[in-house]
Amino acid sequence: MRDLAGGFRYLLAGQRWVLGHGRWLGFGLLPGLVSLVLYAGALIGLGYGADDFAGWVTPFADGWSSPWLGLLRGFLTGLVFCLGLFLSVITFTAVTLLIGQPFYESLSEQVDRSEGGDVPESGLPLWRELWISARDSLKVLGRVLLYGILLFAAGFIPLVGQTVVPVLGFCVSGFFLTQELTSVALQRRKVDLPERLVLLRSRRMLVVGFGAPLVLAFLVPLVAVFLMPGAVAGATLMARDLTGADEAPQGPAGAGSGPGAGPGVTAGGFGPPPPAHS
Repeated sequence: MRDLAGGFRYLLAGQRWVLGHGRWLGFGLLPGLVSLVLYAGALIGLGYGADDFAGWVTPFADGWSSPWLGLLRGFLTGLVFCLGLFLSVITFTAVTLLIGQPFYESLSEQVDRSEGGDVPESGLPLWRELWISARDSLKVLGRVLLYGILLFAAGFIPLVGQTVVPVLGFCVSGFFLTQELTSVALQRRKVDLPERLVLLRSRRMLVVGFGAPLVLAFLVPLVAVFLMPGAVAGATLMARDLTGADEAPQGPAGAGSGPGAGPGVTAGGFGPPPPAHS
């Protein structure tokens, strides 16, 4: 529970950071607005086509009497749309980060700069950073699809499919959402995808505590756009602590070693945002 709360505190700290640096908030909203338009169109199309898909995969039920035909296809339509939402939440971040790579890279660097210590730079040209980001996002998407298929199948299990599976879905979504968000800061620190996954799995509850509330919030239209800049800032704060980025700033008073602390992890760089400055 402590790690779950710690992850949520990183999320709040990131939102406070961008609110204290208004220029960066506006700067970070642009990629999310572009992605929102694209995903809104895709989800509207899915909403219209999900019932046709349910009828296509259940031809054996054409002769069923009411209400069983409607219940079966209505249930399948709901599952398809929920799977679409699940994938949208995960891929929205990846696509938005890809579209806004220069924006979020600059924002993440500014967070590092304002928190003190080293400000890592990848030293790679933009096209190379975009290629690495797209390649890693596709690899992560493969993992997400695997989990999505398993959870989709588990949704047919009575009771479990309506209780345990949704909770697992939010946790899985939260983990991979955080992976995408921290990739901005960790890629600059030359931490590649396998190392990132190992690092985040070592603090799984902390990661879920950061990502799961975002998944819930991202289900509300427009919220994802406005939370993305702060989410990148919070993920940068988390990445700093998980990698022991600096030794100087300590957590808030009474926080002990801070939520990012653990074996081999320096708990610096987390706390209230510094005084606003550009």
